[in-house]
Amino acid sequence: MKSYAKLNIFLKITGTRENYHEISSRFILYKSLFDKICFEKSEFQNRDEDLKIVSNIKINGDNIINKAFKELLKTKFKDKISDFFKTHKVILEKNIPMGAGLGGGSSNAAAFLNLTNQTLNLNFSKKELIEISKNIGSDVAFFITEFESANVSGVGEIVENFNDDIPNLEVFTPSIFASTPEIYAKFRADFMNKIDLNLAKKLKNLSTKEILKKYKNYELNDLLAPFQAMNPNFKLKENEFFSGSGSSYFKIKGKI
Repeated sequence: MKSYAKLNIFLKITGTRENYHEISSRFILYKSLFDKICFEKSEFQNRDEDLKIVSNIKINGDNIINKAFKELLKTKFKDKISDFFKTHKVILEKNIPMGAGLGGGSSNAAAFLNLTNQTLNLNFSKKELIEISKNIGSDVAFFITEFESANVSGVGEIVENFNDDIPNLEVFTPSIFASTPEIYAKFRADFMNKIDLNLAKKLKNLSTKEILKKYKNYELNDLLAPFQAMNPNFKLKENEFFSGSGSSYFKIKGKI
């Protein structure tokens, strides 16, 4: 199963909820960049409580796919899921850069949930899978829906399909690792007074094409300012737009 990257066409902070930030954002699937995830029969029985994950990168025990597995074990299909993964391993081919604002980890967790649901015929609805994903990560819900474009709000759990007009985009990822919690903490400390709820409302009704034509990069993503404050050498050209908490940015293909 392909596990696609995402781009944030706009990302506006609209408030806080305890330690979380409420957002209004347009998420689009970026299908030119994806990881791959599949299940394979293991040669040996897995006696660990954690999943057996084989990947082209180093995987820690507290990774987001394992987190998704633990949430599935809280459901009524606990035994069926546990038995399957005693004899099967997860193969993960990583291509989406980490700490890049492209949602790679959340996408992997969602792909794991969707693939487990299909493979084991669990028949969870998308709504039920989104409920399961609430303790995994805030972007997971969007990826579970498999929508090409959506308006995402709340703390990421409200995902509304959007009939969009998306130009051909290309993505660039500089060699700067961006810690999402640190960027949000910087926003809360220094930029919270710049919240613009009116612009957030306007943007959700416009197509991606209209948004990128009409607005400046610094107007569209509230996390650009804290990211630049923490990385003063990072500069964007006028036709380049920031995704998520960075460090990736994108532009309309062919535009100089």
